[in-house]
Amino acid sequence: MMPRFPGPLVVISAVLVLMFLALPILIIFPLALTSSDYLSFPPPGWSLKWIISILTDSAWLSSIWFSLKIAVASTLLSVVISLGAALALVRYQFRGKQAVYALILLPMIVPNVISAMAMFFFFGDIKLDGLLSIVVGHAVVSIPVAVIILSATLQGFDSRLENAALSLGASRWTAFRRITLPIIAPGLMSACIFAFLSSFDELLIALFLAGSSGQTLPVRIWNAVLFQLDPKIAAVSAFLVLVSIIALLAANFVGRRK
Repeated sequence: MMPRFPGPLVVISAVLVLMFLALPILIIFPLALTSSDYLSFPPPGWSLKWIISILTDSAWLSSIWFSLKIAVASTLLSVVISLGAALALVRYQFRGKQAVYALILLPMIVPNVISAMAMFFFFGDIKLDGLLSIVVGHAVVSIPVAVIILSATLQGFDSRLENAALSLGASRWTAFRRITLPIIAPGLMSACIFAFLSSFDELLIALFLAGSSGQTLPVRIWNAVLFQLDPKIAAVSAFLVLVSIIALLAANFVGRRK
């Protein structure tokens, strides 16, 4: 059967849609390299001074490090919980399974501002530390994405391989560690990448819960937009975009390996 190629109208439409989606994001990069002291497009000249300014500013570096710590911690927490939830949803039949799945996906459906307000009052009542509350809050919004990825991965896993290991004397934990985990590793890595991005780019929960524990990078960008609108914001935004692009390329690479 001869392969069918899209017609010129389809190709033109696809290019226009991609340009419409990508151009507002790509404009950030020339703004980050502007020589001007204020945001203007097109830039009057080119300079690395704003990128150097960010890399030598202790406040911005502190926020980057704070965001990385929170993202790594919330990724580990959300992926461990999501793996257990995905195993239960895929391998077992129980009453109310669809309701449980819908409840897990609820943070993806409910607007983040509502979730952030609810967490603000909940964590305020139990006196949870600001850093820990942000980690838990980010894990809550990351779990739905991780559960979807891991559930799809486990549905493609042949459980007869694990059963064969059990029949040969392996314990259930050994069979899971030696057989299941290596096979589902690409899906697990994809879940980690998307959970990390969900946390690293999240604004509202950190804005409500940070307190005096520190500012994440999105929160510092938000405050800079309100009080100090200069090309530093574009430089940091370009960094965020690069992190997202690298993570998505890594997820695509992992998917191809799978």
